[in-house]
Amino acid sequence: MISKKMVDYVKGSSLIRAMFEEGKRLASIYGAENVYDFSLGNPNLEPPSTVKEAIVDILNNEPNTMVHGYMSNSGYEDVRETIANSINKKFNTSFTEKNIVMTVGAAGGLNVTFKTLLNPEDEVVVFAPYFGEYRSYAANYDGKLVVVSPNTIDFQPNLDEFKSKITDKTKAVIINSPNNPTGVVYSEETIIKLTNILKEKQKELGTDIYLISDEPYRELVYDNIQVPYLTKYYDNTIVGYSYSKSLSLPGERIGYLVIPNEVSDFENVVSAANVATRILGYVNAPSLFQRVIARCLDDKVNIDFYNKNRELLYSELTSYGYNCIKPEGAFYLFVKSPIENDIEFCNMAKKYNILIVPGTSFACPGYIRIAYCVAYSTIENALPGFKSLIESIK
Repeated sequence: MISKKMVDYVKGSSLIRAMFEEGKRLASIYGAENVYDFSLGNPNLEPPSTVKEAIVDILNNEPNTMVHGYMSNSGYEDVRETIANSINKKFNTSFTEKNIVMTVGAAGGLNVTFKTLLNPEDEVVVFAPYFGEYRSYAANYDGKLVVVSPNTIDFQPNLDEFKSKITDKTKAVIINSPNNPTGVVYSEETIIKLTNILKEKQKELGTDIYLISDEPYRELVYDNIQVPYLTKYYDNTIVGYSYSKSLSLPGERIGYLVIPNEVSDFENVVSAANVATRILGYVNAPSLFQRVIARCLDDKVNIDFYNKNRELLYSELTSYGYNCIKPEGAFYLFVKSPIENDIEFCNMAKKYNILIVPGTSFACPGYIRIAYCVAYSTIENALPGFKSLIESIK
């Protein structure tokens, strides 16, 4: 008999993954070329060539103990120093290797952070729509997710409601910008207002509230949009980063945490994050890819690939009568469902072999998410189905 907690997890298993599995089933029936899977944020884009070159060179020329061996739980010192220097150059910060903890992707980083910070019943505030796995990550450590309802006008955080939901049990706040599922980038004005609220509440309540910035999409932005770097606005900030999207390496599970010196109880937080890395079973981030990404910090995937997809999908769907805001980052289109029931609409889309994810998965019912990190031809071939789908409703 599985644990009671796992019973609940299984029942609430991700609709995103369910759609992904449905895509494989449909592909076996109709052929992969006739199934248009927009469910999973799985980049259909090769990593930069420098990544493969780095892998080959490291395997051929670096000692085995420096490629496949153990290191400190926080990662190789030289890799962390290289990452810190890169961040400092980009954002005018002053981090060292002591501020960097290598992680098993952004998800691993969030779990390490929650294990480090949360006591049972501590509250973690999130802004809907949000990545659904946050709820499970917090529950892993008996934390409670407190959801701020969505602002469906522009999908910037609802700050008035946010302020009212901070209590003496609030331990952390998560923001995700560029956002999954909306593609919205939180403006500097929003960040300043949000962090000012946190400063006031920390003082009022006499507690430490940590701001966790989940940033796997930081490099994927369009039209010269700037993404504010959160440590410059609020001392108690922890940044979680991943190379899954910026270098198209989702399966390699490599990322890092930034824990600034200014964080409350810094020494203990860093020590606890290292222990959490070990006892959660990660032990350390993948050793080979620590060394690989250290050589590729200035490289990125070709953002034009995603922008071309974005422009085609947004322009065509809105011309058919779909309603959505134009994403500023990431590779998702968050579209208002033409019918009230978003889950039903996603099931209707399957009749056209189109796989999309209901907004209910992101605590925002009445919307659907379309992941456009696919081949351009997939979008072209799916467009007639999208058109027929909305016409069938009209």
